[in-house]
Amino acid sequence: MSLILYTNPMSRGRIVRWMLEEIGQPYEVEIITYGEQMKGREYLAINPMGKVPALRHGEVIVTETAAIIAYLADAFPEAGLAPAHGSKLRGPYYRWLFFAAACLEGAVLNRILNVTVPPEQAGAVGYGSYEKVVEVLTGAVSQSSFILGKEFSAADVYVGSLIGFGLRFGWFDKIPEFKAYYGRIHDRPAALRAAALDDALIPPPVA
Repeated sequence: MSLILYTNPMSRGRIVRWMLEEIGQPYEVEIITYGEQMKGREYLAINPMGKVPALRHGEVIVTETAAIIAYLADAFPEAGLAPAHGSKLRGPYYRWLFFAAACLEGAVLNRILNVTVPPEQAGAVGYGSYEKVVEVLTGAVSQSSFILGKEFSAADVYVGSLIGFGLRFGWFDKIPEFKAYYGRIHDRPAALRAAALDDALIPPPVA
């Protein structure tokens, strides 16, 4: 079955591109431009949210970055990017994938948008507080080489990408543990290939 990534080089699609390079399967790329094309009828039939990335695998369509990462890890188990069913690491694997999707992204985006959650209402917010998210994630990435221990996994692709974005764009204060963790994963051959492919698609700045 063919793999098609619908993406834009300046989007979270970069994370999925890295994952595709990690699994080592041939895939096609369709660049979806922001604006009319992304909100157009043809692409909305693929992702009604009008956002990228999306993935087509044969007749299966998957949207939402964390879901795509998890899907690819399971669809191509020979890549060894997800703990086997029954492994004691399977739970932590899902935990960190969706902690990043539900807690890290929410906490960071609210911080960027200057949305302040009063302490007395933190219990109503899925992530609690930005400070708590950073504290928990700092502990997770500083205990071993990768977030599940000694072995790199798809969870590192997703968590590591978000941390990398945060370091690049100043979403985090200076957190040595994040820099050290990202330093252990961002030079993987698949990550470098994916970044080069996407960077080559970014239009040069207008003079």
